[in-house]
Amino acid sequence: MINKSLLLAIALLNAVNGYSQPSKQVKTMKLNAGIITERLQETKVFYTEVLGFGVTFENEFYLLLHTPDHGAEISFLLPGHESQQPIFQAPFQNQGVYLTLEVDDVDSMYAAFREKNVPIEIELREEPWGDRHFAIVDPNGIGIDIVTYSAPEGE
Repeated sequence: MINKSLLLAIALLNAVNGYSQPSKQVKTMKLNAGIITERLQETKVFYTEVLGFGVTFENEFYLLLHTPDHGAEISFLLPGHESQQPIFQAPFQNQGVYLTLEVDDVDSMYAAFREKNVPIEIELREEPWGDRHFAIVDPNGIGIDIVTYSAPEGE
């Protein structure tokens, strides 16, 4: 039998470390990825006209965009802006980042992009793990994987 002192100690330790039972305390977290780039206007045109994103907020050095369903956001910031701390000033170096956009109908989106002559970096394909996808590249050199997930064949 566990004694009450031990249970109290465990509860206090959990409280100090931020642990709680989900039913007693709900924590939310929202991710907004940000890219530091000189290409704010080209980026705005690409994400709004090609991908259908909306503008949440914009000023001369910052652009915050949202997906058509408002489910996610991405931001873009001019490098070296005096309003920002040094860790938010160095420009993106055009490598090592990709985005994935999960859509209901990747085939329709692919056809629409083809019709608009949007350059396709990776042609539409089916992967053994269940992804059906294609990829494009934004004005900053960021690969964007557009995918519809499904169970792999045979499952």
